[in-house]
Amino acid sequence: MSAGAVASDGTARDLLADLVAIPSPSGEEGEAARRLAAFFEERDREVWIDEVGNVRAPADDAALLTSHVDTVPGEIPVRIEETDDGREELWGRGSVDATGPLAAMAVAAVRTGVSFAGVVGEETDSRGARFLVGDREAPDALINGEPSGWDGVTLGYRGFQVGTYAASTDSAHTSRPEPNAIQRATAWWSRVDAAFESDEETPVFERVTAKPVEIAGGVAEDGLSVEATIDAQFRIPPGETAASIRETVEGELGSGGEIEWREPTPPVMESPRTAVARAFRAAIRRRGGDPRSLRKTGTSDMNIYAGAWDRPMATYGPGDSALDHAPNERLDLGDLDRAVAVLEDVCETLQQ
Repeated sequence: MSAGAVASDGTARDLLADLVAIPSPSGEEGEAARRLAAFFEERDREVWIDEVGNVRAPADDAALLTSHVDTVPGEIPVRIEETDDGREELWGRGSVDATGPLAAMAVAAVRTGVSFAGVVGEETDSRGARFLVGDREAPDALINGEPSGWDGVTLGYRGFQVGTYAASTDSAHTSRPEPNAIQRATAWWSRVDAAFESDEETPVFERVTAKPVEIAGGVAEDGLSVEATIDAQFRIPPGETAASIRETVEGELGSGGEIEWREPTPPVMESPRTAVARAFRAAIRRRGGDPRSLRKTGTSDMNIYAGAWDRPMATYGPGDSALDHAPNERLDLGDLDRAVAVLEDVCETLQQ
């Protein structure tokens, strides 16, 4: 048995295969949620599906293990393949993000008796996590499930702010020199992009990233105006606020256009000295690993939990995050087994 390998009874692998075989894009998590709830029912754990679709299995709140049930869209034939070096990998949408972490957490929660929640909507609006923090008391500690690699622990995420810019101008002959709404929109985005330009030597985690994700425009149906919209996303590093980003963006509006903002998600950066972080380092070492502390440039439900609950927390789960949302998404099943063992060790430490 290789260094870091652990014996497995196949429980986590079976649950993972079942869940990955059930399509569960955001908004369509129902069947996968019922399969997950059945896993707890079969093991005599209290469980229910709440009004937004979360799978809730409360128990010992020394730790709450939580990951998301939903995936991004995309069909990848579910199969197990053996690699040239003898490893087994399970292919399928969600195997990495984040059904692998979800299955590992469900098994660890049953075996250690800690609380569990499988939440919905993480890939869109985090409605499951937002509902959860308003519907229950804070646990003593929280472990969020996302791929970090079995020997990695994520302590930081950038925040997230979404806005929609809209401009409208009277329609006119295209020979006229005055800018129309489309020109105003593209000029506005050029100013915004320049306003957040960073030194390339600055780590991405410490930068504000501005990205247009959808642009639409043209003559209105009544033919009397030209309209343009830009949906934009802004990643917020620790040390910055959504308010400061909104101020910068609005400062570039000039005399044309307006922007409508959605609710922001704040950044989070946990200390490596919390009880949760220490427990992970010790557990990973016991399994033969060299612990890695990670900072992610994206955003996760941990941002929601950290904004609501002043409790020690971290994000953990098997899988290579470079395969998130990818057409070749696949999970090393040996890493799944190792992650279950690490989670069991961490939970037992936090229960002491």
